[in-house]
Amino acid sequence: MEIGKLPSELLEKLIFKRAESSPIKKQEVILRPGMGEDCSVMDMGDELLILSTDPITGACENIGSLLVNVNINDIYSSGCIPVGLLVTLLLPPDFSEGELMGLSDELFAAAEKAELEILGGHTEITDAVNRPVVSATVIGKSVSRRFIKTSGAAEGQDVIMTKYAGLEGTSILAADFEDRLSDILPPDLISRAKSLEKYLSIKKEALIAADFGASSMHDVTEGGILGAAAEVADSSGLGITVWTERIPILKETKTICSVFGIDPLRLISSGSLLIAAFNGDKLVERLKKEGINAAIIGRMTSEGKKVITNGKESPLGDPEPDHIYRARL
Repeated sequence: MEIGKLPSELLEKLIFKRAESSPIKKQEVILRPGMGEDCSVMDMGDELLILSTDPITGACENIGSLLVNVNINDIYSSGCIPVGLLVTLLLPPDFSEGELMGLSDELFAAAEKAELEILGGHTEITDAVNRPVVSATVIGKSVSRRFIKTSGAAEGQDVIMTKYAGLEGTSILAADFEDRLSDILPPDLISRAKSLEKYLSIKKEALIAADFGASSMHDVTEGGILGAAAEVADSSGLGITVWTERIPILKETKTICSVFGIDPLRLISSGSLLIAAFNGDKLVERLKKEGINAAIIGRMTSEGKKVITNGKESPLGDPEPDHIYRARL
């Protein structure tokens, strides 16, 4: 099988259908596994408990910070607030104590910046991995029992994207392949690309969009903007039309993607949020007033997943393996 997320048809066949047919159904669980749904939701009485989990597998540098931001973004995209993380660290035998100290410092610094508590987890040295593999489960809570599903999009809604395509992927490539890129690209461009890592939180835009009345939000991770758009459509049982020329992309991303032959629209993009809402132009205006770049890049439709590029229509298709893995071939 290809490196990256499991294909949609296998997820549906091997995971989601099994979960749906399981005779074990706890009454507290009110949101279960489904295509594009990153969180599970449990009713705990006064408030809702929100849970999500994600690993970092496509990066070598800044993995502590990436782990924190990628996980809490799932909670914020539900319109909820993260509380704490359970962290698993699987480290190769040649990983030194000094490297572990650096990873620990980075992890706790990122958690403190996000006002998040490290609740526990597991740390292990194992020859099952040849580089660090880190994963976390994030626990959050609702505000006034509100949560927003990926599957909540409605026909006719605008699809709004925040910030820029490929932010996370650009920062990872610039950090992990700095030696290679420094022979080709200007140092200031590489420095700016590496610094994009600080823009990976979607907290501000998610809370604004939730307050605005968005019915669907989905943080953009593996598979990039186009993959996330397909997931929103599939989970909502709708079609979607995406205009690729409207998708904002930074010069740094275009340049680095061209070096590796990568499509920036298929590049991991934590830091960007997809939002489905009516009156999208008003939401874009509100986000920009708060200093957050945003654009309407598509519309939810009754059927068919489509991409329009330079006036030419083509199928959007299902999410593909993230293009960041192509850089490691």
